[in-house]
Amino acid sequence: MQNNIENILKYNPLIPVATIESVDDIDTIYNQLVAQNVRCIEITLRTEVAWNAISIFQTKYGSEFKIGVGTVVSVEDIIKCEKLDVDFIVSPGYSASMLKQYKKSKLPFLPGVSTPGEIIQGIEDGCQFFKLFPANLFGGIDALKTYNNVFPNVKFCPTGGINENNHHSFLALNNVISVGGSWLIK
Repeated sequence: MQNNIENILKYNPLIPVATIESVDDIDTIYNQLVAQNVRCIEITLRTEVAWNAISIFQTKYGSEFKIGVGTVVSVEDIIKCEKLDVDFIVSPGYSASMLKQYKKSKLPFLPGVSTPGEIIQGIEDGCQFFKLFPANLFGGIDALKTYNNVFPNVKFCPTGGINENNHHSFLALNNVISVGGSWLIK
């Protein structure tokens, strides 16, 4: 299901979300994460150097890290991820054409949702694992508790507003398999 995203999420309960401004920051980010015993990263497509940073991080540390690409918002982004052979893909939302490309890619993927309608659509599209984004703007822990009652077979990786003070509370929920956030790279 979803090209086996479950294994990535299950074995990496903390997924650092990195917006890399300069490729010179890659070694520092790597060292920060290793010092925290974290071996997974989601590098966002929010900067001009993002694709280059992903390639460099993968070349230098891909043998010891699960490297994901975040803020994927188009079929073209997914195709670039395929060419780089990244470990997983995360999007803030998704479309029918993106879902088709995700499945074709064979790369583990985590589509973003925030509303019950989006979750229902995702379930109809064969998904069980979702990024809840932005979690802090769409009800956070209270929303996830409700979603657990309404969608008992769905698991989430919430991002947006997750930090060092609240991540344990999110991870304690039955329907949260992992959390994403930038606090691990401060």
